Amino acid sequence: MTTTALPPESAYRGGVTIDHWTPEDDEFWESTGKTVAKRNLTWSIFSEHLGFSVWLLWSVSAALLPKAGFTFTVSQLFLLVAIPNLIGSLIRLPYTFAVPKFGGRNWTIVSALALLVPTLLFAWAVQHPETPYWVFCLIAATAGLGGGNFASSMANINFFYPTKKKGMALGLNAAGGNLGVAVIQFFLPIIVGGAGAFGLVKASEAGFHLERAGYLYALLAVIAAVAAWFFMNNLSGAKSSPREQLAVLKYKHTWVMSFLYIGTFGSFIGYSAAMPLLIKLNFWNQPLPTVPGIGINFAYYAFLGALVGSVARPLGGWLADKYGGARVTLWTFVAMIVGTLGVIYTLTLLTAVPKPPAGAAAPDPATFQYSDAVVTAVNANSDIFPFFLAAFLFVFAATGIGNGSTYRMIPLILTNEAKKNASADGLDAAMVKATKESSAVIGIAGAIGALGGFLIPMTFGAPWIVDPVSAVKVAFGVFTGFYVVCLATTWFVYVRTVSFAGRAPSLAGANI
Repeated sequence: MTTTALPPESAYRGGVTIDHWTPEDDEFWESTGKTVAKRNLTWSIFSEHLGFSVWLLWSVSAALLPKAGFTFTVSQLFLLVAIPNLIGSLIRLPYTFAVPKFGGRNWTIVSALALLVPTLLFAWAVQHPETPYWVFCLIAATAGLGGGNFASSMANINFFYPTKKKGMALGLNAAGGNLGVAVIQFFLPIIVGGAGAFGLVKASEAGFHLERAGYLYALLAVIAAVAAWFFMNNLSGAKSSPREQLAVLKYKHTWVMSFLYIGTFGSFIGYSAAMPLLIKLNFWNQPLPTVPGIGINFAYYAFLGALVGSVARPLGGWLADKYGGARVTLWTFVAMIVGTLGVIYTLTLLTAVPKPPAGAAAPDPATFQYSDAVVTAVNANSDIFPFFLAAFLFVFAATGIGNGSTYRMIPLILTNEAKKNASADGLDAAMVKATKESSAVIGIAGAIGALGGFLIPMTFGAPWIVDPVSAVKVAFGVFTGFYVVCLATTWFVYVRTVSFAGRAPSLAGANI
C-alpha cells in the first residue's frame, strides 16, 4: 500500500474529525495511528463499561428489592432481570448504524448521556415502595439503553485498528465493557449499604439505600460524555448509510455468526444477569426481610461469573489470532457442554428445603426460629455450593473465550471474502468496504446474540413457571442441548475442510 504525506499532528488530536486514516499502512500505524487508536479505545472502554453496568443494574438490584421493602415474586424478579436484556438486544441494531451515520465520538457522547434516563429513574423508584410493579418493568426497560453501547463501541473501534490487531483490540474493548457487569454486581451491595466482598464488608449501620447506585452512575455517565467530547475522534472514512450496512443481511456468515454468538455472548450476559437470583434461589433461605437469612449470600459471589467471563474474553481474541477463531470457538462449545453438565450434576445433589404449609400465617419476626430440618437442608446445600460455583465459573470462562474468538472471526471472514473477490487494482476499496461491513456484522451479531440475555433468565423464572427450583435444572439441560447444536454448526461451516457433498466451504483453509 502506498504512503502519502500525513496531515499535521493537530489533525489527530482528541475532539476532531480525522479525514486521513489508513491503519493497514504499517508506517502510518506506527507513527500516528497506534497512539490515536489507543486513546479512542481507552475512552470507548470507559463508556462501554458504564453502559454494561447500567444494563445489568437490575441483575443485582432485583435480588435486593425484598430488603428494600418490595414484595415481588421470584418470577417477577426474574422478569425484571430479563427485560433490560431484551431491550438492550433490540436497540443494538440502531446503535450499530449510528456510528457510520453520526460518527463514533458523537454517538459515544449521546449514548453516555442517555444513561441518565435509567439511572435517575431507578434512583427515584427504589425510594418509593408503593411504586407499582409495571412501573418497575418500564424503568427496567430503559436500562436496555446501556446494552446498546456495546454495539456502537465495537463498531467504532473496529474502524481504528488494522486487521492483524483487531482481535486483541476488540477483545479488550469488549472485556472492559463486560467487566461493568462484575463491577456493578460486586460494588452495588456495598454502595447501597449492604454486605459484600465475601463478607469482609458488613452492612452499613446508616441504613440501606439502593438509590445511591443510580445517582453514582448518573454522575459517571456525565463524566464519560465529557471525556468523549474532548478525547475521542470521528473518522470521516467510516461514514456509510444504513442501506449499505444492511447489505450484510444477505450474507450467510452474518446469520451463522449471529447464531453462534447467542451461544457465547448470550450465555455470558444471560448467566450474569441470572446468577444473583440463582444463588439466592438455590442456596439462601430468608422467609422475611427482617429475619436474618441463612446459607450462601449471593452478594459475596455473584460478581465472580461476570468477572471470569470478562477477563477471559481478551484471551479468546488472542487464541483466535494464534490458532484460528473457528478452532477456538469449536473447543469453547465443548467446554460449555462439559461445564453445564457439571452444573446440572451439582443441582441434582441439592436437598429440598422444607417449606411452610400452604395457607400458613406469616411468621412473627420477633419470635421466628428456623426449624432443624430447614437448617440441616440449607447447610447441606451450602456444602454443595463450592462445586456448583466451580462448574458455573468454568462455563463463564468458556463463554468469555468464545466471545473473543467469535468476534475475531467476523472481520477475518469478510476480509478473506473481499480478497477473494476483489481485482488486484480494486483491493484497497474492497478492504475499506470489508471493514465497514464487518462493523455492521459485529453489530447485528451482537444484537441477536444478546437475546440470550433475555431468554436465559426467562427460562429460569418465567411468570408461568410454578416451581423455579426444578425449572433451573431443566433449563440447564436445554442450554446443554443448544451448545451441542452450536458445536455442530461451527464444525460444519468453519472447521471441516470438505463437506459430505464434496463441496468445500467458501472459507475453507482460511485461518478464521
